[in-house]
Amino acid sequence: MNSTIIWIIIGMGLVTYIPRMLPLVIFRGKELPPFFEGILKNVPFAILGALIFPNILMIQHSIWFGITGAAAAFILAALGANVIIVVVGSIAVLSLYSIFF
Repeated sequence: MNSTIIWIIIGMGLVTYIPRMLPLVIFRGKELPPFFEGILKNVPFAILGALIFPNILMIQHSIWFGITGAAAAFILAALGANVIIVVVGSIAVLSLYSIFF
C-alpha cells in the first residue's frame, strides 16, 4: 500500500474519532438539563426519519409498501420502542407484507 493511502486512513480515523470523544471528555461528570436530554433522546429518530422518508415516496414498485413500513415504524416509535426495535419491527412488517401481497 502507498504511504499516502495509509496517512489518509489515519486522518479519516482521527476525524471520526475526535467528534465522538470530545463530548465524553467535556461532559464527564456533568448532568445536562432535562430539556437538552429530551432533545438528545429524539435525535436518532429524527435522523432516521430524515434518511428514510424521502425514499418512502420514491418506491417504484408500490407506494403502499413504503407507507406500510413507515406506519409500522411510526407506531413503534410512538410506543417508545428503541431505535433498533423500530427498524427491526418495520423490516418484519415489510417482510410479511411482501409475502402476502
